Amino acid sequence: MAILERPELRDRKRVFRDRAHAGRVLAEALEGLRATPARLLAIPSGGVPVAAEIARRLGLPLSAAVSSKITPSWNAEMGCGAVAFDGTVLVDGRLARRMGLGAEELREGIRLAREKVRRRAEMFAEAAEVGDLREVHAILVDDGLASGLTMLAAVGAVRKAGASRISIAVPTGHDRSVAELASRVDDVYCPNVRGGLSFAVADAYEAWRDVLESEAADIVRRHREEEETARRGRTAGRHGP
Repeated sequence: MAILERPELRDRKRVFRDRAHAGRVLAEALEGLRATPARLLAIPSGGVPVAAEIARRLGLPLSAAVSSKITPSWNAEMGCGAVAFDGTVLVDGRLARRMGLGAEELREGIRLAREKVRRRAEMFAEAAEVGDLREVHAILVDDGLASGLTMLAAVGAVRKAGASRISIAVPTGHDRSVAELASRVDDVYCPNVRGGLSFAVADAYEAWRDVLESEAADIVRRHREEEETARRGRTAGRHGP
């Protein structure tokens, strides 16, 4: 396991202007993966603008690793698990009990999370088709790691898809979550690692707002269209006069 952070950013807040800036910082850390069989898998919605900036700078293909938190009915931000794009369900039973979730409410939370994943997969269309990842270095990207449960579910799904190597790239993360994820993958790129009893991903950014699902889907669609146009241009150039 390896954690690649920026020591000068440890425990600092407001270190990124926005998600695009965070993506540029991560692209610098990932520069060695340019022109390699690596593939960026962005977790919607907030991970998409981060990953799109990395993809643009390093010329890597971009897809959506659609996942969703399992939340109680009274708090859409507080998660006790997650559902990944392949149907993988991850539940932290101890956290669910601490939140006071009974079996019936937990089942309902899982059902709603599955429905959200299905809806998002339809919205992202073919960009959400992760497919066979054998011989692929999969890089899972989000805008930050709080509990890390959504990312952990995505890691499980990517491993089942056969990825030869799994990395995580996030601009910011809680030190416990970063360490936990690092024990499950090959490496974690996280420039801004923070500790403490309370942690909010938003605190790493000067400008923070929610990213709409439709906005994230448009970002991925435009990037893939630009990627296809560039590919056709390269092909035409090789076969030109």
